Amino acid sequence: MRLEYSVFFLDLEGCYTCGDDLQDAIVMAEDILAFYLYDEEAEGNVIPEASSPDHITCEKGEFVNYIACDTIEYAKMHNTRAVKKTLTIPEWLNAAATRAGINFSQVLQEALLEKVK
Repeated sequence: MRLEYSVFFLDLEGCYTCGDDLQDAIVMAEDILAFYLYDEEAEGNVIPEASSPDHITCEKGEFVNYIACDTIEYAKMHNTRAVKKTLTIPEWLNAAATRAGINFSQVLQEALLEKVK
């Protein structure tokens, strides 16, 4: 007998998914939650505080479960398109870095990753 699971996030309008079994439903829930929250963050929207599980009423066959997600990891996996940035550095630093064969894009990415951790 195959059980199917529907998943919805009470506090997030339009955020729902489903799965063929419980494990699939949880994986799908993690994905849709990360997508939804990432999109909300990108749009500058306020993300509502989650309802307390103690205040959620379940019907027969329903249950409450915690779903974890990381929007930064989601962005790393799904939003990998390169973006051109213009920056300004002193001429002497540009010349020295060029002579040293430094990859400017890689250095900037590494530095930004350290800052956003």
